[in-house]
Amino acid sequence: MANATPVRVRFCPSPTGNPHVGLIRTALFNWAYARHNKGTLVFRIEDTDAARDSEESYQQLLDSFHWLGFDWDEGPEVGGPHAPYRQSQRMDIYKDVADKLLAAGHAYHCYCTTEELDARREAARQAGRPSGYDGTCRELTAEQKAAYEDEGRTSIVRFRVPDEPITFTDLVRGELTFTPENVPDYGIVRANGAPLYTLVNPIDDALMGITHVLRGEDLLSSTPRQIALYKALIELGVTKEIPAFGHLPYVMGEGNKKLSKRDPQASLNLYRDRGFLPEGLLNYLALLGWSFSADQDIFSVSELIEKFDIADVNANPARFDLKKAEAINADHIRQLDVKAFTAACEPWLKAPHANWAPEDFDQAAWEAIAPHAQTRVTVLSDITANVDFLFLKEPVEDEASWAKAMKGDPAALLTTARAKLADADWTSPESLKEAVLAAGEEHGLKLGKAQAPVRVAVTGRTVGLPLFESLEVLGKERTLQRIDAALAKLAG
Repeated sequence: MANATPVRVRFCPSPTGNPHVGLIRTALFNWAYARHNKGTLVFRIEDTDAARDSEESYQQLLDSFHWLGFDWDEGPEVGGPHAPYRQSQRMDIYKDVADKLLAAGHAYHCYCTTEELDARREAARQAGRPSGYDGTCRELTAEQKAAYEDEGRTSIVRFRVPDEPITFTDLVRGELTFTPENVPDYGIVRANGAPLYTLVNPIDDALMGITHVLRGEDLLSSTPRQIALYKALIELGVTKEIPAFGHLPYVMGEGNKKLSKRDPQASLNLYRDRGFLPEGLLNYLALLGWSFSADQDIFSVSELIEKFDIADVNANPARFDLKKAEAINADHIRQLDVKAFTAACEPWLKAPHANWAPEDFDQAAWEAIAPHAQTRVTVLSDITANVDFLFLKEPVEDEASWAKAMKGDPAALLTTARAKLADADWTSPESLKEAVLAAGEEHGLKLGKAQAPVRVAVTGRTVGLPLFESLEVLGKERTLQRIDAALAKLAG
């Protein structure tokens, strides 16, 4: 196996659907490994499946990588010495190599029909034998081939896997051996001449000088096939060495099942739309199979790059835990300076997220409340509901919050609180707190019980930003008006 320097790794997604967090975790490990080793990251697009690939998904991939902060050294938008980097534009290359494999006897035409293959596989399963291809067409004579073609049969091209064990050292799992019966001959070109993933992926890795292939565990079974193909490519002079392989652990979802594209929490767009910080999301995804240290879960991207090594990746499946992802993101939000936090929240303070009129937004009020909001939000989209009381003419009508807070004799408490707030010093949240505390004492209530009706009257909700700082920013006049409105509602 190769241990070549400098390191050259690749990330080669197919442009199908929305980016998946498992796919992003794989991209992250490749990117971090390349940057840690001062190597090269090749970004390649595997778009040979015209039925599933789309230009929209391709653009989403590029946009997602830019948002996450990934950069690449070769590939779309930047070019490079091995262009083009979209497989749909490399078909002549694959045909040339397939022809060489056929001419050298490393591949052959297979005329078996789908029905014949299915029947033989089922018979093998019933007999307890491996159900891979049984080699029927491996040694066809010219006459046999002609007879099949006279029948009107078409043929695929199969790679001839040597009848010998294939052993390699996985960078994550250690030494692995696959016996010949578990690595049957496999298709590399469809009957219509279109190359399959099993051919194009190793060819591109070979021609682009990839030294380390870091990919998901689901592709482990194809690795011995690729190693056998690499040996043939070396013999043909297409490449000089076999890359090192490392297979990353599954990302698991609910019920001990692999997180699939259909799982709601699998889509990268979900986290972007909710207002995860790229650095917070990458921090969490890095922990799916890797750890920074025994006592530190929060780290920056630069710290990740400095420390990341594929040898430290754990082979065991990693469970996706949304609550932990949110907690880590919240920590990254806290670490922003206030100016950066204020700017990061801007998209959620405008339409379509904001439910207030643009002209009612008050930049000074937002900047005043932002330091207090920063300590409370988990994702940036939380900010909209937390600050809407500042920019709406009336607070949000939340009947559940109203019913929860307005117990006992809320009108009496609010009347006393209003009077004391009217006399308070509005340049100090501590003074406003003392006013509500004093009102509560008059009615035999502790601060927590006393402030609940005030909070709902002013903000519409039972939970939110620190109350007295919020009142200070809202201002005396609007606060008293909202308490008056609440009293009128209670009286009605």
